[in-house]
Amino acid sequence: MTNAQDRWLSIHEICEHLGVSSDTVYKWIKQGMPAYRMGRLWKFKTSQVDAWVESGGAADKSDKPDTEQ
Repeated sequence: MTNAQDRWLSIHEICEHLGVSSDTVYKWIKQGMPAYRMGRLWKFKTSQVDAWVESGGAADKSDKPDTEQ
């Protein structure tokens, strides 16, 4: 029997897991989110994605503090 967290997740499932849109996930893939291409499909390991998010990988690098008003 396999652990449910060890199975490969689809783009839809990782979006649900993270609570974000598929556009956001595709942007994060370009920024280095751990993802694996299987043919035309992207697959994800929950533990790797969670570690990437916890390490700050999902932080929006374009956000700048709003110091001007």
